[in-house]
Order: sequence, then structure tokens, then C-alpha cells
Amino acid sequence: MMLKRRLFVAPLLALAVLANASAPRQYTLDATASEVTAKVPFFGLSSKSMKFPKMSGDVRIVPGAPEQAVIDVTFDATALEAPDETTLKRLRGEKFFWVEKYPTVRFVGKSLKLESATEGTLAGELTARGVTKPQVLDVTFETDPVTSPAGAPVKFTATTTIDRREYGMKSYRLIVGNKVDIVMSARMMPA
Repeated sequence: MMLKRRLFVAPLLALAVLANASAPRQYTLDATASEVTAKVPFFGLSSKSMKFPKMSGDVRIVPGAPEQAVIDVTFDATALEAPDETTLKRLRGEKFFWVEKYPTVRFVGKSLKLESATEGTLAGELTARGVTKPQVLDVTFETDPVTSPAGAPVKFTATTTIDRREYGMKSYRLIVGNKVDIVMSARMMPA
């Protein structure tokens, strides 16, 4: 009788372990340990940088199915930082981010393709200044996000280049370059 019970219970335990192993892992972006910076050519000789220090977001990673990952991050454009007051005023103004009308910038990634345990691409959509465009980020994780222990934080860096004109930011063409290099450094904490 005991042997029959063990034979019955063992497969149930194995199924429970497998089901739990493939259950989506939920994370919340740790805003205190995350930031986004952007760099744009200036006069063709140097560059100007800005930073989005305030953000929030949620992440879902499915062990064994990274292509089902969802990363949803919102940046507070009103908290935008720039190296000087003139640049800051222009960036927050109507010709660039127009923060009075569009106070946030958002990226929603819906397809993570890993080329190795820690590197890959994340395809999604970037919304800035009321314009939404497809965008692909190159992503590097500090550790494998799919096999990392449940309950452990996950850190990653994502990079991409956008054309600011595609988001309605067409001013100062002779002074400011069109290509903007973006770097996001983030830490995700288990939710």
C-alpha cells in the first residue's frame, strides 16, 4: 500500500516542480538603482548628454520561454536632467519632449531573444512625445535571467539608437545631431 502511494505521489510532486519552474517570474524595476541616459552629437564636434533619473516598471520573465518576456518601463520626462539650464529648458519644451503635454516616455518590450545566457535583443515599442515606433534594444544581463534563482534581483543594461526626427523632434538640425544613443541600466527586484 505504501509503495502504491509513493508511486502516485512522486509524479504529482514532479508535475508541481515542473509547473512551478515554468511559472512566470514577476519583477518590479528598482528606481533607486536604475537610470536612462541619452547622448546626441552637438555641432558635430562633441555631444550633449541627458538623463532620466525617475522611472517605474514591471517585468515578467517565463523560465524556459524568454520570448514571452514582457518589460514595461515608464520614464518621467518632467524629471529630465541636462548639463545646463538652457539645454534642460529646450529639452523639456515644445520642440523636444514637450513635457507639459507628454510627461512620460514609455518602452514596452514583448519579445526577448537570447543569443547566449546573458545577451540578446528585446523588441518592443517606444513612445515619446505621443509617437509610438517599433524599437529593438540590445540587452546584456548580469546573470542568466531565465535560470537565476527565484527571488534574486536581476540586473541588465540595454542600448539602442533612435532617430529623434521620428518622434517629432526636428528642431536645431544644424546644431543637434539626429541619432540619439540611449543606455538603460536597471535592477529588477522580485515582486
